[in-house]
Amino acid sequence: MRFPVSLYLSMTRYLLGKKLQKAELFPLVLMLEPTHRCNLTCAGCGRIREYRDTILDEMTLGECLRAVDEAGAPVVTITGGEPLLYSRVTELVNAVLARGKHIYFCTNGLLLEELLEQFRPDSHFTWNIHFDGSEAVHDLIIGRSGGFRKAFAGLLAAKRKGFRVSTNTTVYRETDLADLEELFAQLTAAGVDGILVAPGFSYEDVTGEVFLTRHEIMHKFKGIRQWGRRFPLISNPLYLDFVAGERALKCTPWGNPTRNAQGWKSPCYLITDTHYPTYRELMEQTDWDHYVSGKDPRCAQCMVHCGYEPTVVLQMSGKDLLRMVKWNLYV
Repeated sequence: MRFPVSLYLSMTRYLLGKKLQKAELFPLVLMLEPTHRCNLTCAGCGRIREYRDTILDEMTLGECLRAVDEAGAPVVTITGGEPLLYSRVTELVNAVLARGKHIYFCTNGLLLEELLEQFRPDSHFTWNIHFDGSEAVHDLIIGRSGGFRKAFAGLLAAKRKGFRVSTNTTVYRETDLADLEELFAQLTAAGVDGILVAPGFSYEDVTGEVFLTRHEIMHKFKGIRQWGRRFPLISNPLYLDFVAGERALKCTPWGNPTRNAQGWKSPCYLITDTHYPTYRELMEQTDWDHYVSGKDPRCAQCMVHCGYEPTVVLQMSGKDLLRMVKWNLYV
C-alpha cells in the first residue's frame, strides 16, 4: 500500500467529524517548522533566504505542541530548515505521536544515519528524505559533494531498522526526466514506501530561471504521471491529472497551514504576507477568497501539491474515491 491503513482511518474519521460540524475551512496537514536552521544552501530553497534574519530562532516545545493542538489536523509534517537540527526534536516527535497524529518528518538526510538511534519505528511515523535527482544532479543542486550518498545511507539504515521511509523530489526547469526515472528506479529498488514528486514554487528570493511555468509543468508531468505503476508514487493520481493539464483545480491555501518561530504564516506554506500569533487569527483574518481566486500574481505559475492535494481530498466524487482506493492498493 502507498499509505498505511491507519492514516486512511484517521483522515476519514477527521473528515466525517468536520462534515458533522458543518465546518467549511479546516486543515488536513499541519506544516510545523520548529527551526529554519539548515546544513545546506540548496539552489531552489526559498526558506533559508526568506528567513535569513531570524534563521537561528526556534520554537519552544510548548509552542510546537500548542500549534498541533490548535490546528487539530490528523497529519503533522515536521519540516524546516533541517528539523534534525531542532534542539528538542526527539521530545517533539514523541509528544506528537502520543497525541495520535501521523508524522511525516522532512529531512535532507545528512544527519539521519547518525541520529537514527534517537527514534523508534512507529506506524504513524515516516521519514521523508529529499532527493532532487541521481547522485551527480542531487549533489549539484544541494551544493554538497557526497550529499546523495550520505542521505541514501540514512535511507537504507532507516529501512533496516523498520521505519517507514518516503522521499520527496522537486521538479525544476532543468530537471531531466531520464535522470528522474533513474533516481526513482534506485529508490524503488531500495524499498522506499513512497515517492512524492511536485513542481517547485517560484520564490521571489531565489535568483535564476530554475522554476517552471504552468505550461512547462504540464509538459514534464505528462511523462511523470505514466510511472505510477512502476514506482510507488504518493503524489495522488487526481493531483497528477491536474499537473499534467487534464484536470482543473482551485487552490485550498488553508489546507496545509504553516507554523514557525515567527507565528502562523499567512496565507500559505509558500507565500508570506504576515505571521499571526494564533491559528484562529490566521483563519479569521486571512482573505482566503483572494488567494483561491488566483488573482494574486504570485500564484500564477503555482501547481505545488500543498495547495492542490487538499482540494482533491475535499472535492472527491464517488468515482474519484474508487480510483484512489485502487491506486493505494496498486490495482
